[in-house]
Amino acid sequence: MAVVGRAIAHGAVTIVNAISCGLGAALGVDLWTEASVKLTGEPGVVEGKIMSDPEESPVLTEKTVHRVLRHLNLDKEHGAHVETRSNIPIARGLKSSSAAANAIALATLAALNADVEDITVVNLGVDAAMEAGVTITGAFDDACASYFGNIVVTDNRSRRVLKRFAAKDDYTVLIHAPPHKVYTAESGVDKMRLIAREVETIHQEALLGNYWAAMTLNGLVYSAVLGYDPSAAVEALSAGAVAASLSGKGPAVAAVVPAENVDVVKDAWESREGNIIETKVNREKAHALT
Repeated sequence: MAVVGRAIAHGAVTIVNAISCGLGAALGVDLWTEASVKLTGEPGVVEGKIMSDPEESPVLTEKTVHRVLRHLNLDKEHGAHVETRSNIPIARGLKSSSAAANAIALATLAALNADVEDITVVNLGVDAAMEAGVTITGAFDDACASYFGNIVVTDNRSRRVLKRFAAKDDYTVLIHAPPHKVYTAESGVDKMRLIAREVETIHQEALLGNYWAAMTLNGLVYSAVLGYDPSAAVEALSAGAVAASLSGKGPAVAAVVPAENVDVVKDAWESREGNIIETKVNREKAHALT
């Protein structure tokens, strides 16, 4: 049995936010979270450190390891020390929790030299995220985009992947990440549920393959109910982005941009407070590291 396991999972951005109606879609992006899990002989004791943001709570780390150990009936045998590192800004709507849960679950399985189905790994992370209180719907769409990459369209209520698309072009993904954090548990759930019917219609467009239009429409309706200024997305569209949207509950805005328009969008966002992150569509599945 391995004693230490390591794994990587990637970030994602929203195409359709599932909070309003339970139907979602997301796009995997090439941001990453790495996890290292060292097994111990102290059952029930899991200690987590978020090395890239040590002030954040490690509760998701602990819940994820416990979930994996219980799934394998090994929770009476092992505890763990866990470290994670990431370049995904936390609490900006960029799926940092989903990526962390996926990476930690896979690293725990690697440490145990255990193999389970991909969708089981995703669901263990979703269960842990719900138990930790870092998600409202379970974020099954985000977790699948983080785990499988590319575009996923889901029913979060039944935890079903309805369709997967490989993005046809190698677009750049630009993200404007404001400096302030917004935690999912603190977001305006009641307000978001007011637009359930509208989001169901947008979700149908994503299912039909009109995912870039769905992404932009999603951002406009969620910005309206959450009180966000949509001008960052509008500026990106004016500068040549094929889609732009509030990601998750914000505050980050993601834009999908052809190569020839990347600098134009960056210039449009240059005066905004915060960081501009340049990445790309992720097509790689989450996996253990040797």
